[in-house]
Amino acid sequence: MSDILQKILEVKRQEVLAAKASEPEALLRDVIEAQPDHQKPRGFFRAMQASIQQGRVAVISEIKRASPSKGLLRDPFDPTAIAQSYERHGASCLSVLTDEQFFQGHPSHLKQARAACSLPVLRKDFMVDRYQLLQARAWGADCILLIAAALSNDQLTELEGEAMALGMDVLLEVHDEQELARGLASCTTPLLGVNNRNLRTFETRLQTSLDLLEKLPSNRLLVTESGILQPADAQFMQNHGIRAFLVGEVFMRAPDPGAALTELFGAQLA
Repeated sequence: MSDILQKILEVKRQEVLAAKASEPEALLRDVIEAQPDHQKPRGFFRAMQASIQQGRVAVISEIKRASPSKGLLRDPFDPTAIAQSYERHGASCLSVLTDEQFFQGHPSHLKQARAACSLPVLRKDFMVDRYQLLQARAWGADCILLIAAALSNDQLTELEGEAMALGMDVLLEVHDEQELARGLASCTTPLLGVNNRNLRTFETRLQTSLDLLEKLPSNRLLVTESGILQPADAQFMQNHGIRAFLVGEVFMRAPDPGAALTELFGAQLA
């Protein structure tokens, strides 16, 4: 495990302890129980699947203010306007960073984005405890991220089960063959994200997705993550049968994130 990932996970464990003290699990469950219909899960995987069945690419468009490797990406930062722009330009789903210390995210960003559109939303954060899943659902998340590099096999199984019990989908993220094998053995989710960025070196290789695609069962959907920066990158993936994408950085640097989505994928969104 990389030093940066280890550091992030240590911070997450401390955050969970503090959050549990200020907002007990029972309180979050009460919030979830009382949610009106428009806050119920929207069906993240279903939205991805529908886009592909309609002959389009399925794009998870990301909302993030900053990253540890790239620094500040967008300022001013308006999650409401970004979410609406993404929806207008054909995004299938949203991914919203809620990590504060490393990505300058916040729970309010997720709440604002989801309230501003009808798209399903992924809580993009580093999950280490089932309490975070209750937070995610209470805030309105429709899907959560599980990173194989950050979790044991038992943790993957436990957290996936808890997420599904709450009505959320799971995006399982892997980077290499070993993580893929662990993930397939531990989780049943059809959504499998392949991070083309090595979390140890931060090197990005688009070939990573293609290498793992060959080893993916047909009942799983590969979502390629990181390094899709220009139309040629998107077309390269499509030429090899990959139809699902998670893209953030290039959109966050653009004046209009939704217009950048259209520029990257063009007619494949129509």
